[in-house]
Amino acid sequence: MASEQQHVRRGFHRVRVWRAFVYVAIAVFFLVMMLAAHAATVGQRAPAFTGRDSQGKTQSLDHYRGKYVVLEWTNRDCPYTKKQYDSGNMQALQQQWTSKGVVWFTVLSSAKGEDGYLNAADENAQLAHVRAHPTAALLDPSGEIGKLYSAKTTPHMFIIDPEGKLIYAGAIDDKATTDRADVKTAKNYVSAALTQAMAGQLIEVASTRPYGCSVKYGE
Repeated sequence: MASEQQHVRRGFHRVRVWRAFVYVAIAVFFLVMMLAAHAATVGQRAPAFTGRDSQGKTQSLDHYRGKYVVLEWTNRDCPYTKKQYDSGNMQALQQQWTSKGVVWFTVLSSAKGEDGYLNAADENAQLAHVRAHPTAALLDPSGEIGKLYSAKTTPHMFIIDPEGKLIYAGAIDDKATTDRADVKTAKNYVSAALTQAMAGQLIEVASTRPYGCSVKYGE
């Protein structure tokens, strides 16, 4: 009799364990689906975000619906970022495209205490020092915006069209070096994508592998 009761208890235990496993699997599945629905995927709607810029102003992607938006992940300590700024290339791109109505955000996702972290005052001083021309610099020390877009490197570039669709994601150009002399001979993917999109043409290269320093997210 006791043996039979033990057998029944073991059976109930196995059922409970199996049910717990099923519940966890279902929860994980829906979590993955939710994350996938909000992931930055070329050809899909870009993830919405709201953040504060270095001037203390709240910026949101929705506010710029109807305009092209460029997101540029940056880190002043990264030699790949320095290549673009020391050559004057990034500033020239910012000035060129913002003059055509494009909204250009530099995004700082380095966590406090990590390379590349800057507070608002320091970032404003850095922008003035390198004579940068973004629409605004978004301070993202929590990494929330960076993780929404799975930003991996500095620089890592994204372009969003006026309908809110992500139309380019990846490297700034095809010269994955820190040599600023390479900028002159590089194919700039960002300029090419914006030029083609604004002309109503198909973007020839809509996704590339980003290169640079890793984004210094917090723990």
